[in-house]
Amino acid sequence: MSKVNIKQLAKELNLSISTVSRALRDSYEISADTKKKVFALAKQLNYQPNPNASGLRGQKTKTIAVVIPEMVNDFFSLVIGGIEKVAQEQGYYLLFYFTHGDYDLEVSFINTLANGRVDGVLLSMSRENHDNSHLLELNKNGIPLVLFDRVSENLDNVKVTSDNYDSAITATRHLIDAGCKKIAYLQVHKNISIGKIRMNGYLEALRPKGQTPLMVECSNENEETFEIIEKMLLNEKPDGIFASVEKLAVICYRVCEKINLRIPRDIKIISFSNLQTASLLNPSLTTITQPAFDIGETAAKELLDIIHKKSKSASRDKHVILKSLFIKRKSTSALY
Repeated sequence: MSKVNIKQLAKELNLSISTVSRALRDSYEISADTKKKVFALAKQLNYQPNPNASGLRGQKTKTIAVVIPEMVNDFFSLVIGGIEKVAQEQGYYLLFYFTHGDYDLEVSFINTLANGRVDGVLLSMSRENHDNSHLLELNKNGIPLVLFDRVSENLDNVKVTSDNYDSAITATRHLIDAGCKKIAYLQVHKNISIGKIRMNGYLEALRPKGQTPLMVECSNENEETFEIIEKMLLNEKPDGIFASVEKLAVICYRVCEKINLRIPRDIKIISFSNLQTASLLNPSLTTITQPAFDIGETAAKELLDIIHKKSKSASRDKHVILKSLFIKRKSTSALY
């Protein structure tokens, strides 16, 4: 007599295969009555889990997948450090996947992970898309997912971010207080929520002062961004720049050197940045520094909490917001 498999159990019970699979894992998403029926039939038919099958009840790979947009980035390097600390303490292995900002690559990675080869997934999204079906499939298959930094408000998974909105207000107000009358906001991630949130903070800070926003969409390509910023500085002549990500601030320094704009005398610059050399730039760069290590550590702890507790309260609609640090340096100084 051939062994009974999940597909046969699902057919007998008139349930989906994923429902039976989650019931066998004792998932909180499945009702007690359904679990009872599944367990009873499994016992009656002498169902034996395949020890090599992923995601079955009681099976653990002790492996977590980490899916991030960039490999060379000070912020994500620190995030990885926080994740590694927790994983090592709890005896978990890590698999890293780098999307390079490519949504299709993110979908491909997540679809591969949805078969249960890992116990959970930590994800910083490549970009926000109306189609999150790949992430919903991960949820449907009972694989815990925690989003960090670049998240989607359309998903009710646990999210771990920093205080992007409040920090953007702080950064913009700092430039205003330093005497800036025309502040340019440089963005490169308009298709993800973090970019929109930072932009909204910038706009909110300008509103009471009656200043006209100057929003500049940059490119992922450094040389193209250099040309965009150079053209903007020559044509619009702002006296302040708020860079939403650190690489834009660094490119601003290069452009200013080329066109002989003096920082901070002619133009003041502030940026979201975890750049370890920010204090060594000439002049030193004023930054909003995110708690990157803590974000990684917190996200990993939240994920392991879900994996171990299997409780609904531990895995739904929770947003942990960590406070960033404002560090004033010479790039925004009123004295020069």
